[in-house]
Amino acid sequence: MSDEERVPLAHRVPDLGALELLLAVARHGSLGRAARELGITQPAASSRIRSMERQLGVALVDRSPRGSRLTDAGALVTDWARRIVEAAEAFDAGAQALRGRRDSRLRVAASMTIAEYLLPGWLIALRAQRPGTAVSLLAGNSAAVAGRLLAGEADLGFVEGLSVPEGLDGTVIGHDRLLVVAAPSHAWARRRRAPLTPAELAAMPLVLRERGSGTRQVLDSALSAYGGLAEPLLELASTTAVKAAAVSGAGPAVLSELAVTEELSSRRLTRIPVEGVRLDRDLRAVWPHAQRPTGPARDLLGLTRGSPTG
Repeated sequence: MSDEERVPLAHRVPDLGALELLLAVARHGSLGRAARELGITQPAASSRIRSMERQLGVALVDRSPRGSRLTDAGALVTDWARRIVEAAEAFDAGAQALRGRRDSRLRVAASMTIAEYLLPGWLIALRAQRPGTAVSLLAGNSAAVAGRLLAGEADLGFVEGLSVPEGLDGTVIGHDRLLVVAAPSHAWARRRRAPLTPAELAAMPLVLRERGSGTRQVLDSALSAYGGLAEPLLELASTTAVKAAAVSGAGPAVLSELAVTEELSSRRLTRIPVEGVRLDRDLRAVWPHAQRPTGPARDLLGLTRGSPTG
């Protein structure tokens, strides 16, 4: 291999802007008119032509008071340049088509509380911005959301756990608080003495979300110093199911404040005060590591910044 062949092609072939300038000179027979067409100054155009001539080692344009004329070598290079520019235009059209296909759909994976109580409003706002984007929503626990993203089955995810799942990047979009709630008939709802202690909460069989959910992660962490959670009374896979069980009197539950506002107002559930333990959590948007959201995923992420939980 010769020394010249070892030099990268980008250093041996003029850039696309220079080739477009040469084609404009061929069309107009004038360096000045070519410069105006491309939105550059005539001195800048002259400099670019000279640089291209040095790079190729041949004269391309004869300049005179009557205008600019291509040399024989310049005419030949212009033919080659036209094919390169046409190929670049085809490349650009293909890239635009790919962007259009990407922007025509959005796959969102979200943990249950966000999917049920926050995402509907965000998606309505997104539809106003992007009426042509079809959105699919995959709801599951935080561990399932992470799995979907890592498998390439979702473009953007939302989780409620303690931290960003491994293999993902993320940003906090809001905050949430877990409440201990029970039906008014439960003994905890009728007690008049001090709030529950963490040890009392840990010892009580509760109606809980399944392992892998953000709610369960927060509870497990908060009560680990008090012997951990007792064996669940019921273990259910959705916030709605946990809430329904608590309303029916099956037992106390720990649920997002977002999920029980109506039930507390209507007194179908009673909030049970707890002291000595923090049950706050961050809500996060997440995506695969080093793959910052683009297109409709980026727009949806922007809409979450205006969320009431932020």
